[in-house]
Amino acid sequence: MTEHSLASSGQNAWWQQSGALRRFAADLLAAELASMRPGGPAVHPPGGWQDDLLLGEEGLGADSLERLRMAAALAEALGTEAGDDGDRLLDLDSFGQWRDICRRRLSADAQTIGFRSSGSTGTAKTCRHDLAGLEQEASVFAALLPGRRRVLTAVPAHHIYGFLFTILLPRALSDIPVLDLRPHSPAALAGLWRSGDLIVGHPDYWREAARAPSPAPPDIVGVTSTAACPAEVAIAVAAAGLRLVEVFGATETAGLGWRDDPDAGFRLLPHWRWDGGDIITRTLPGGTAASAVLPDRLEDLGKGLFHPLGRRDAMVQVGGVNVSPAAIAATLRRHPLVADAAVRLMRPEEGTRLKAFVVPKAEAPPPSELAFMLMKWTEGELPPPCRPRSFSFGPSLPVTLLGKASDWPVVAVDNLTVRQPDLSITPQLGGA
Repeated sequence: MTEHSLASSGQNAWWQQSGALRRFAADLLAAELASMRPGGPAVHPPGGWQDDLLLGEEGLGADSLERLRMAAALAEALGTEAGDDGDRLLDLDSFGQWRDICRRRLSADAQTIGFRSSGSTGTAKTCRHDLAGLEQEASVFAALLPGRRRVLTAVPAHHIYGFLFTILLPRALSDIPVLDLRPHSPAALAGLWRSGDLIVGHPDYWREAARAPSPAPPDIVGVTSTAACPAEVAIAVAAAGLRLVEVFGATETAGLGWRDDPDAGFRLLPHWRWDGGDIITRTLPGGTAASAVLPDRLEDLGKGLFHPLGRRDAMVQVGGVNVSPAAIAATLRRHPLVADAAVRLMRPEEGTRLKAFVVPKAEAPPPSELAFMLMKWTEGELPPPCRPRSFSFGPSLPVTLLGKASDWPVVAVDNLTVRQPDLSITPQLGGA
């Protein structure tokens, strides 16, 4: 096997590589359990995801219904229900036993793998991908990022971006080791990096990491995806001495393009063909073609370059997670003191989180008290990326002179100070 070639079966399969299936399964199960406990702490077993970790109430703490959901999520992603060996995940107690069943069934059939899109809000859907196509993409990036000696990752492995860059790409680069950065703050990166590293992050991570007081060692490459990387963040990372590669894609399509200059367009990956319309066509490793509807609107810049114009489904991204402002506004309307609500992403000068405009019911308390009540209430209703960090109030939702929905400024409410907590969302990130 050459450095940039992959094999999807036998001893070279991704699930046979050191720690890969453990990281994938652990991140998926932790995210699934956290999604069933809105407002609860991140799932971090005290002893880590060891083989003898019991998944029930005496170990990880999952009750029978939570274990059912966790098993279903794992089966959905890996297709473990297709096996013939008669083993059932729910009949087994430990993480190691679940992982062994997954490995056994992947060895029997691993042509596709599924990734959940929009899992934190709205209607979640699983997008299945041919493993050969994902390996094709990993090989492309291996050729674009030669000479890497380690992968340092700040993203989970069970989302498509993390799977491509922290599981398949290390294989394509001669099985280089993978170090998980998530137990550390971005500020700690300066004490961990070394020449030859590939650091896989997202824009919010890079925003904080770029503040490191010391310059990076030579020959470090960073990768960012899951959301548009603001130009000022890319410039700050470059000023620290890193080459930052921005990858554009979606859970539905995997990666579509890349750039390492924030002023340039994205270059289409070589296996994609696009004529400027709504359909994009991929040439798979065997030579067959597969077409897909672009989930994002793109501007054709010519010569294989494009510029993203935003998602067609009106999703926005917070901390690397796709969230639906409309779905979050619908959740706010369920509160007994809320007559109507609108939710938007803050403008760049306001912050990087969501803001809400609320029309209170007549019996609602003063704005400062209601804002506090809503912030506490959303902690039990929504995962961290979906919780508005600013609340504004008025008798009706803001509109333009033409009656269309309008933006509103983030302002203090009766001297209420809204503290923005650390957005360390572990482990849940958006698409590629």
